[in-house]
Amino acid sequence: MTQSDTRNRKFVLAQRPTGEPDASTLRLETEDVPVPGKGQMLLRNAYLSLDPYMRGRMSDAPSYAAPVAIGAVMIGGTVAQVLSSDVAGFAVGDWVQAFGGWQDYALSDGTGVINMGKSPENPSWALGVLGMPGLTAWAGLTQIGQPKAGETLVVAGASGPVGATVGQIGKILGLHVVGIAGGAAKCAHVVDTLGFDACIDYKAGGFPGALKAAVPDGIDIYFENVGGAVFDAVLPLLNPKARIPVCGLISQYNATALPDGPDRLNLLLGTILRKRMTLRGFIVFDDFGHLYPEFAKQMGEWVKAGKVQYREEMIDGLELAPAAFVGLLRGEAFGKRVVKLAV
Repeated sequence: MTQSDTRNRKFVLAQRPTGEPDASTLRLETEDVPVPGKGQMLLRNAYLSLDPYMRGRMSDAPSYAAPVAIGAVMIGGTVAQVLSSDVAGFAVGDWVQAFGGWQDYALSDGTGVINMGKSPENPSWALGVLGMPGLTAWAGLTQIGQPKAGETLVVAGASGPVGATVGQIGKILGLHVVGIAGGAAKCAHVVDTLGFDACIDYKAGGFPGALKAAVPDGIDIYFENVGGAVFDAVLPLLNPKARIPVCGLISQYNATALPDGPDRLNLLLGTILRKRMTLRGFIVFDDFGHLYPEFAKQMGEWVKAGKVQYREEMIDGLELAPAAFVGLLRGEAFGKRVVKLAV
């Protein structure tokens, strides 16, 4: 199904999922293209970002941000073009980075919208390496990880948009970088294309032992995207004064109860105490949004110079977004998953 000049397709939250989202979670609706009022601009979304945080917004459990209301358009970062504008600093034809949601068209008063100009080279990259995932990687590693040349960095979710960028920044800064990813193909990409020193397949047998062998000097920085069994293997390998930026726990997002087995909270707290480690969660725009200009300049230079590689997985068509999102939560994505709406 292609975009229409007169009708707006939109996915709204139909019901809150229990566990993994299913066909009843989101509902596709169609309406007239919205009409902008005074002080507004009309955006035509070209690309929609799919990100793990969206699962949390489907839930009404207490969180760092308000949930999506039942019947409301599903939230999501977008790259769009301005079709009409009564907002200073935005003109017809400008490409912008916004939060237009899972729909073809959106209205905006300009709040939180970044103008990318008339002809960005790779507009969809503003949803990945040059956008929120890239900033998450850069800020989490540099501001919380506090890397020092020669240290060992381990990155979970190493083939994903955040993890891949974390590891490449680590190599630029002189770290020994070990990735963790699911499957031989992803691990080969992490080493051969991204330049990590090693990558351990957590789906293969003997994962904890393989990880231990890859970090003979222990782990100084662990960038957490996954949680679960991956963190269980990392914990005993952490060095004194290790730093752990926590940006996500994708293995747990569909969980409906705590995992089976013994309570490991005291083990974790005891390890943090004895080794004097720093474990810090962060919400990137809340905590480090003020650093975006510095990040954008630095990352833009690295990408242009070929020091940071980027893999994008393009999904053609808004109607495929729900299934692509479920696949993302299952670990099926290979690179940054983006939906192309203008097909």
